[in-house]
Amino acid sequence: MDKKLETAKSRKRNLLVATTLFAAVAVAYGAYWTLVLSHQQDTDDAYVGGHLVQVTPEIGGTVAKVLVDDTVAVKAGQVLVSYDDSDAKLAFERARNEFAQAVRQTRQLMASSQQLDAQTALRQAELARAEADLKRRKQLAGSEAMSAEELGHANDAVAAAQAALTAAQEQAKAGLALVGKDELAQQPAVKAAASRLKEAWLALQRTQIKAPLAGTVARRNVQVGQRIAAGTPLMAVVPLENLWVDANFKEGQLAKIRVGQPVELKSDLYGGKVVYHGKVQGLAAGTGSAFSLLPPQNATGNWIKVVQRVPVRIALDPQDLKNHPLRVGLSMDVVVDTSKQDGQSLAEAAPAQAASENNATLPDLKQADKLVAEILAANAGK
Repeated sequence: MDKKLETAKSRKRNLLVATTLFAAVAVAYGAYWTLVLSHQQDTDDAYVGGHLVQVTPEIGGTVAKVLVDDTVAVKAGQVLVSYDDSDAKLAFERARNEFAQAVRQTRQLMASSQQLDAQTALRQAELARAEADLKRRKQLAGSEAMSAEELGHANDAVAAAQAALTAAQEQAKAGLALVGKDELAQQPAVKAAASRLKEAWLALQRTQIKAPLAGTVARRNVQVGQRIAAGTPLMAVVPLENLWVDANFKEGQLAKIRVGQPVELKSDLYGGKVVYHGKVQGLAAGTGSAFSLLPPQNATGNWIKVVQRVPVRIALDPQDLKNHPLRVGLSMDVVVDTSKQDGQSLAEAAPAQAASENNATLPDLKQADKLVAEILAANAGK
């Protein structure tokens, strides 16, 4: 009897301990859910995104060299493909010679215009002298010192000088119409030839196709000897230091997500030991199905409600990317901390501005201007 009573007490005690333990676990989970889980939104439908920068030539040509291949890391401005530049060099030499010739011919026209101005001044002086001679002879008219014939010759000299001055003035006007009053560098013929020289210089520079920014080469589809037209995609460069994550949240998860909220992310590439940090950046303009090649037509009547997902863009910490590089398309596990609600809602947030520029492949026209100035100085005769 005592043994049965002791067993009952033991069972009661064990049941009380188990009940207490389960109650403690429930209270702990409830507190954890209230303090943590209720302020989080998570998804494993998330993928790394990045810019796929197409490398396309601005002019056509025949490929002479291909200096990179897929998976190769390149720097901004590094030469990727080279054309056969023989034609471009010949065109550049021709344009340079034509510019020098235009400078010399314009200089000759300007000198001729100045000579015509001097001729006009000379004719004006001759007319003034002839008029002065005629005036003196008129004062002596009617006396034995001045004959009628000599007076007539003086009148004829004035008329001839006037005609010569008029002709010189017209020639000066014609010369001025050709060169105007601009300096040599501002003459239309010189500027037109300079523009042609710059175009030829640009065409020569563009025979070297360069990387628009630093990144990794992908999708190379160009071969040596291939004839390429302007605008043909040759390869792509992916800047791996400028990646983001597109996390596809369900419609019901978006209500508490705000721009600027902190995010923790994990990748299968590194496992759970590596945690990336980021911030919510913005919301896509529509669901993934809305932008698909064949979007669903819900108005046909065959409608079935399906919970939609909307991509939320998450900016990654650059230092995390540097320490643990990612690749475009990798899957991620995303957890957004929604405890702070002071940021803009995704519907109100303005789209983030793209911070990409292509300064590495653009030829510097200052070099062409310097070349023009040197040729101009060499042929200006100063």
